[in-house]
Amino acid sequence: MNKKTNRRKLFIYLFLILLAVVMVYPLVYLFFASFKPNDEIFGSASLLPKKWVLDSYKIGWRGSGQFTYGRFLLNTCRMVVPTVVFTVISSLWVGYGFARFDFPLKKFWFYVMIGTMMLPSTVIIIPRYILFKNLGWIDTYLPFIVPAVFAGYPFFVYMVIQFMRSIPRELDEAAKIDGCSSFRIWTDVMIPLCKPAIFSVIIFQSMWTWNDFFNSLVYINSVRKYPVSLALRMNLDSASRVEWNTILAMSLVCIIPCTVLFFVAQQYFVDGIVAGSIKG
Repeated sequence: MNKKTNRRKLFIYLFLILLAVVMVYPLVYLFFASFKPNDEIFGSASLLPKKWVLDSYKIGWRGSGQFTYGRFLLNTCRMVVPTVVFTVISSLWVGYGFARFDFPLKKFWFYVMIGTMMLPSTVIIIPRYILFKNLGWIDTYLPFIVPAVFAGYPFFVYMVIQFMRSIPRELDEAAKIDGCSSFRIWTDVMIPLCKPAIFSVIIFQSMWTWNDFFNSLVYINSVRKYPVSLALRMNLDSASRVEWNTILAMSLVCIIPCTVLFFVAQQYFVDGIVAGSIKG
């Protein structure tokens, strides 16, 4: 029995190692390809470069010449950080209301929120653009930040609702006996217990906003305000001959923050996904 169990474990580990290699290989190739000239990138399938190009990161970091990737990364942080912070706060606040309170037309508004999740973003892009243009928000980061302030990302609200429903109501009742108000219960009881869900929201929203190309292309016009997603695309339009090693080098630099964030918070992320899928 032990031999069969050990063989099964060995097979599982070998399968997971093979799967990990398949998943990580694109990143490894991206790293080595950033040191290759164009003819090797498109003409050779070897992982290691035959001729090493050592200045691809230095040249790529210069960006458009007028603005470096330091500026583009800073722009991305200015867009991502407020969006993530306000998404967490508003999702916790609205999710707490749906999970713990009864109010008129609660089910109706909950179904409306779920319905907005089913609506493709391309359907509302034109009316949203017209609205933001009339408000004077075009070429700013407000089209990303303001919806986060008002819980405009229903997926995260739904995730928080499901997680809060898994928290026993007896904790709320015990806090009320101790004299806590509803706001104190939210700040002192619910938020600390929602740490896995909070990290899940942070990871998802950070990666989605960081990598968002379409909405950035629609709302951001000035090169000096470009996030990294538009900066990478700009390099393809700025020259007749594209040095792909510099683009690959900057692509690798731009994915490092999200990768580090995921690995730092992956335990909370997994807990949040598992617990958020359970309806208490």
